[in-house]
Amino acid sequence: MPSLLRAQGPLRVVASFSILGDMIRQVAGDRIALRTVAGPNVDAHSFQPRPSDAEALRGAALAVRNGLGFDGWFDRMVRSANWRGRMVTTTEGLTPLRMAAHSHGHGHSHGGRQQQGQPRTVPDPHAWQDLRLGIRYVQAIAAALGAADAANATAYATAAEAYIGRLTELDAWVRAQVAAVPEARRVVVTSHDAFGYFGAAYGIRFLAPQGVSTEAEPSAAEVARLIRQIRSERITAVFMENMGNPTTLQRLAQEAGVRVGGRLYADALSAPDGVAASYEAMFRHNVALLVPAMRGDAA
Repeated sequence: MPSLLRAQGPLRVVASFSILGDMIRQVAGDRIALRTVAGPNVDAHSFQPRPSDAEALRGAALAVRNGLGFDGWFDRMVRSANWRGRMVTTTEGLTPLRMAAHSHGHGHSHGGRQQQGQPRTVPDPHAWQDLRLGIRYVQAIAAALGAADAANATAYATAAEAYIGRLTELDAWVRAQVAAVPEARRVVVTSHDAFGYFGAAYGIRFLAPQGVSTEAEPSAAEVARLIRQIRSERITAVFMENMGNPTTLQRLAQEAGVRVGGRLYADALSAPDGVAASYEAMFRHNVALLVPAMRGDAA
C-alpha cells in the first residue's frame, strides 16, 4: 500500500453491508477506519448509496463486497466514484448454489421466473449463511488487510485465527442443535428465501412465499400452494425476517392456522443493542428460534 495512505492515519476500509462490516471489525479491531455503507437493519437488496458514501469510498484504500449480484449497487458506486483502490470480493473462488432467477431492477438479480414461464438460475449470493463459507470470507478479509497494511499483518492474522476458531465452534454447536430435531420436522417457512446455504449446510428445508427477493410479490396460487403444504406437513416453524414486508407471511400464517414464531436475521444485522448485533450473535439468535419451532415446542 502506498506510504501516503498510511501517513494519513489508519487504513481506511469500506464494507458494502453490515455482516461484512462485522467480520472486518472482528479481524481488524480499531486498527482501521471502517465505513459500512448498508448498515444494521438496512435492506442491502434495494439500497441506494448516498453522496457521503461515495465520498467515503474515495478516501478508502480497501473495499469489501459480497459479490454474486448481492450488492450490485456497490459496484455502481465504485464506478461512479472513479475509485482505484483494492477491491475484495468475499465470494471469489466459492462454488455457489443456484436459485431461480428474478430481476427487480437493483442489479441484484435472483428469485422468481422469467415472463415466458421458463425458469433460469443464477448464483445464490447468501453464502455467509453457511459458517464454513463464512470462514472463507474471514480468510479473504484477513489476507487483504495484511496485504494492504503490512505493519499490522501479524495482528490481523492472529485475530482472524481466533475468530475462525470461534466460528468453527459455532458451526459445531449449530449442527448439534439441529441434530436434536427429527429429520422430518426440519422444515421452515420464511418471508424471504435467503437461507439456501443454511439449509444445505445444516439439513433444513426452507420455503418462502416471496422467493429470494425482498421485493418480489408471490402470486395467489403460490401462497395457496404453500398454505396447503404447511397444513399437510404440519409445519410449525414460520418466521419473518428483519428485512422485507411481513404482510404476506402474516396472512399466510393466519390462513394456515399457524403462528409466526419470531424474526430471523438473514441479510443484515440488528442494531448494536439488538439480538443479532454480530455475525456470531445472528446465528445464535436464529438457531435459538428455529430449533424449538421445528420441534413444535411452541405450537
